[in-house]
Amino acid sequence: MMLDRRGLLLVGAAAAFARWLPAGEAMAQEEGAVLQFGDPTEFNAAMVRQRARALAAEAYEPAEGDLPDAVSDLTYDQLRDIRFRSASALWANEEPEYEVQFFHPGNVFTDLVRINVVASGEARQVLFSPQLFDYGPLVPEDLPKEGLGFSGFRVHGPVNRDDYLDEILVFQGASYFRAVGRSQTYGLSARGLAIGTAEPQGEEFPTFREFWIERPRPQSNSVVIHALLDSPSTTGAFRFTVRHGDFTVMDVESVFYPRAEIDRVGIAPMTSMFFFSPHDRQDVDDYREAVHDSDGLLIWNGRGEWLWRPLINPMILQVSSFVDQQPQGFGLMQRSRGFADFRDLEASYERRPSLWIEPVGDWGEGAVMLVEIPTAREVHDNIVAFWRPAERLLPGESYQYTYKLHWGPSVPLDRNLAYVAGTFGGAGGNPALHENTSRRLLVAEFVGGLLAEMTDLSEIEPVVTTTGGEMARPVISRNPHTSGIRVSMDFDPQGAQMIDLRCSLARGGKTISEVWIYRWAA
Repeated sequence: MMLDRRGLLLVGAAAAFARWLPAGEAMAQEEGAVLQFGDPTEFNAAMVRQRARALAAEAYEPAEGDLPDAVSDLTYDQLRDIRFRSASALWANEEPEYEVQFFHPGNVFTDLVRINVVASGEARQVLFSPQLFDYGPLVPEDLPKEGLGFSGFRVHGPVNRDDYLDEILVFQGASYFRAVGRSQTYGLSARGLAIGTAEPQGEEFPTFREFWIERPRPQSNSVVIHALLDSPSTTGAFRFTVRHGDFTVMDVESVFYPRAEIDRVGIAPMTSMFFFSPHDRQDVDDYREAVHDSDGLLIWNGRGEWLWRPLINPMILQVSSFVDQQPQGFGLMQRSRGFADFRDLEASYERRPSLWIEPVGDWGEGAVMLVEIPTAREVHDNIVAFWRPAERLLPGESYQYTYKLHWGPSVPLDRNLAYVAGTFGGAGGNPALHENTSRRLLVAEFVGGLLAEMTDLSEIEPVVTTTGGEMARPVISRNPHTSGIRVSMDFDPQGAQMIDLRCSLARGGKTISEVWIYRWAA
């Protein structure tokens, strides 16, 4: 999203690392824009952890500050018609290469968050004022505007051009946040923590209650954000160090202090959308080739295997578990990168980011979990992935998880390994016979690695296994359009309602590709 920068913040000496005005005094005023701060308080990173630990010892209380019904009841279009005045952006036209803008509450964004700005060891709360916003013609004239608060914020930086600040990161709603790399548009989201995802008793959604945004040093390409997380089951403290470039990289340091025992927790959770694609478009009547923010889950497990699991839009809820120890990385990827893959002029799905999670330190035993939820519309997020530790989180203890988030076009690693470029499916058997058959055909396209230089197909062995049904001998063929290898798998489910298939390429007994894993359902 590209927004105009419409004016100058009227501040003191721009060269000063931090110069605060008294509470209530305008730091910026142009076209009626006003940015105000509260009184200063001491701040250091350890204080967020201390706050989280102390809060965990208390009974959970929902955040204060109920919104007026008129604000909560704003429609999607009405809320979009309330626009932050860019002239009021934090650090607008100052030395830091970043600006911060703030969100008005309403519609689904009813949780109010306290946002502080940190400089020289002091924190000041950014105060809400209706003068920071333009209320468009769709907004009711009698909408209450005083005494509200912010629902989140967004960070702008020079990710695409040195002379223009584009939006690169958003924190808004529960513990959700999302980012983009260079030349990308928003797609999937991340969260601070997931609890009870896809469990019968329902999911618990922790919330970021308070943020502290550190003023970047001049010419710095990073910004540091601290956050306090709270929920009925746990509290938590986060430190995000954000760097922009081809990838937007976030170094995440998190620690959790449970109030209660938690046995279904999700670390580094991601949320995305998969509606349909060429291998899964049952009962879809749509002119487009595909509709999804992500098309597969990629895992680099502790044994050194690279697993690729194409996403599906299932008929019923599906939960997959990839048991592991010391995972090296996992993420939801968007590998379809051409306009012809989607043919959507407005959504630009080919520009949605992939998100790769890189664990740091000892994550122990657990599993990468994939949750796929049925959806009939593209407006609903229906894909969740996260790390579930084998151990339960116990009250009175603390649990630290450190990792990196890479938002960008692909996995941020050089791999001399063939990857899965596409998955296709349809009726199996011999089409020339026009026979009524239950057989199905799945095709996996492998590209890259050593494949382009391997001219003798007899050197390549397809390694295929299945958990059910009857599989014909896999057929491999060279794809001259991709310089890759196509593996065609024709199978008869034989009444099975669900079958997991695996396919990889080997040369001389050595795996030379990712392991393609597919869940077929009747």
